[in-house]
Amino acid sequence: MALLDTWTRGEHTDPAGTSHPTYRKGDGPGVVLVHEIPGISPDVVAYAEELVAAGYTVMMPHLFGTPAAPVGARSVGRALAQICVSREMSMLAAGETTPVAGWLRSLARELHGEIGGPGVGALGMCFTGGFALAMMVDDSVAAPVLAQPSTPFPLGRRRAADLQLSPADLDTVRSRAAAGCQVLGLRYEGDRMIGSRFETLSRELGDAFLRVDLPGSKHATLTLHRHQDAVDAVLAFFDDRLRR
Repeated sequence: MALLDTWTRGEHTDPAGTSHPTYRKGDGPGVVLVHEIPGISPDVVAYAEELVAAGYTVMMPHLFGTPAAPVGARSVGRALAQICVSREMSMLAAGETTPVAGWLRSLARELHGEIGGPGVGALGMCFTGGFALAMMVDDSVAAPVLAQPSTPFPLGRRRAADLQLSPADLDTVRSRAAAGCQVLGLRYEGDRMIGSRFETLSRELGDAFLRVDLPGSKHATLTLHRHQDAVDAVLAFFDDRLRR
């Protein structure tokens, strides 16, 4: 059986007319799980299945890469090539919100409108880690999780500290955090891809930023270099924020 055979394939089109495929499975509160590079890999699917087993409706957008393709030099290269020519995503721009955030917010609103409850979870990883923060601009997102957020790639101090948000979006995120919307961040302490943005998050969001700093210099906290403390923290966060 193929990895995604038990998932329902769909497509979401936002008000601007942008469309991307989606994969959905499960029951319960909604979680938008945004895949890392190189795409919806077997490791990402395995983690998504854990969320489904824990009682969540998981929606996985397919933004780049080949669904179910294993992680390797070829799949990573293809994904990076797609990202480099995409107008929706950027690896280097600082002080700007990635354009695909608008589509992701629309997806979150639709899922929340269908399922109801206090809101949906948003979880981004690595290249898409900061996307969850950008999704928090929309009130439908009640539980944003940033797993090893790595963009803009930390080339220089400014990019290393940047949250990939426009000034207006950062103001909204600050306001929502001050009003009680917490943000969960996961990283390995020695992961240089994160730059200094966890310090930025702590400064900008204060106590609303809940950080999990794992020992070591690995990277993928929930998938390839899975750490149980990170997995447990996400489930506890979603249970607290989405099951009220």
